[in-house]
Amino acid sequence: MSRMKIISVQLPQSLIHGLDALVKRGIYPNRSEAIRVAIRELLKKELYKEEIQEEIPEYVVK
Repeated sequence: MSRMKIISVQLPQSLIHGLDALVKRGIYPNRSEAIRVAIRELLKKELYKEEIQEEIPEYVVK
């Protein structure tokens, strides 16, 4: 695995409680892993959507 970098993120308390609940239930080992998974899924979804849009001819989208 490549070297990880630390970033700082401000989150509302409600999201922090949600992350803590996922960790407490054993779904993720810690907050960082839960956030990494969420970001990976977001990137896959958004980048995939963008690639699909580029492949669809413009006349089909309209």
